[in-house]
Amino acid sequence: VQLVESGGGSVQAGGSLRLTCAASGYTYSSYCMGWFRQAPGKEREGVAAIDSDGSTSYADSVKGRFTISLDRAKNTLSLQMSSLEFEDTAMYYCASHGGSCAPTIEEGDFGLWGQGTQVTVS
Repeated sequence: VQLVESGGGSVQAGGSLRLTCAASGYTYSSYCMGWFRQAPGKEREGVAAIDSDGSTSYADSVKGRFTISLDRAKNTLSLQMSSLEFEDTAMYYCASHGGSCAPTIEEGDFGLWGQGTQVTVS
């Protein structure tokens, strides 16, 4: 099983970016996929998560600005980011685990990780 992120880049504050994560080799019938981010000098934090049944959760800092979605047919996870702020600058990681998502987005719950994609807001 492999997760590969794409779509990062540089954008001005107030702009938008869309991240995607392609999953290959997946065999779980029920799973949780999420986005995390890590800024320099800070701990990695959960941004958004989605169940294979479509239930979503978001960090308070991105609610109303970010939208997570899952295309099960294509095994592709997306994160639409709008109204980007300087504080959104970070390396963004896609992650997943079998079973339903927990009520909170916790790094320790996720066992499979992508390599990350950089988002820079200036």
